[in-house]
Amino acid sequence: MIASKRAAARPQDLAVLGIRMYDGSVTIHRAGLLLLGAVLCLAQEAWQTATTLPGVDLSGLSPSAQKAALAILRSEGCSCGCNQKIAECRMKDQSCATSRRLAGFVIQELHAGKTAEVARTDLHKFAAEPPPVLEKPVKLSIAGDPLKGPSDAKVTVVEFSDFQCPYCAIAVGEANKLLQKFPKDVRLVFKQFPLDIHSQAAMAAEAALAAQGQGKFWEMHDKLYANYRQISAARILVWAQEIGLDMNRFRSDLTSRKYAARVMAEEKEGEDAGVDGTPTFFFDGKKFNGVFDLETVAPLVAEELKR
Repeated sequence: MIASKRAAARPQDLAVLGIRMYDGSVTIHRAGLLLLGAVLCLAQEAWQTATTLPGVDLSGLSPSAQKAALAILRSEGCSCGCNQKIAECRMKDQSCATSRRLAGFVIQELHAGKTAEVARTDLHKFAAEPPPVLEKPVKLSIAGDPLKGPSDAKVTVVEFSDFQCPYCAIAVGEANKLLQKFPKDVRLVFKQFPLDIHSQAAMAAEAALAAQGQGKFWEMHDKLYANYRQISAARILVWAQEIGLDMNRFRSDLTSRKYAARVMAEEKEGEDAGVDGTPTFFFDGKKFNGVFDLETVAPLVAEELKR
């Protein structure tokens, strides 16, 4: 299972033991709500007339095919459960992997020379099918990311995760089992994807990266997941001391929000790759759709090793 996709806005303010807490001031929260409301109003009006949609590349289509694609996307429903049209979902929830996938299919159909009527019929069939276990590969940057396993491993597993997510906590043990089964052939790369529904997840992500800056990412990773229900600024400082971090440097990194931009960049990278919940895993760039346990994913790794 995965935790549901991120909400539209996340208040981020830090103040406990010298660190400002991520619970947001009233002023910031109200400003954020006003901004969110304005964005949603614009999206409400724009999706029915917009000639471009977020994450949808129409450039390879002729003008008439572009017009046909937009007509289909404005009239056909997204199957993510949002009760919106595909174009509407793309405008209002750019992180939705389902609307992105459906839009891509429509473009593919029209690019292949199919009529709008055939493309619409094929879309209905495609939307009713479950996504493939492994999707088409996408490019993910892993430079500088925390890595466990041999650097020259044949298979790279990238995980987008949230430190307050219970499913992510369960996945830790399964990921370790996978590394133990393929000690020479698999490496695990960790990326941050804190969900808005988890109030301390963004702070935990920055804390983990601050620990990485001192060479102890996995030690902090293990502390956070072992205690994912009790994460707070005060407890993070205790765990940082327990794993032997330079506390002055650690406090400074958190207070200055040194790693905030990196967390946001990894979230954006995940959204662009189709991540809309946690944990989400990629095997050599191929998004995995299914339950992440050793019994399920070990055969996938074995197949990847044959390539």
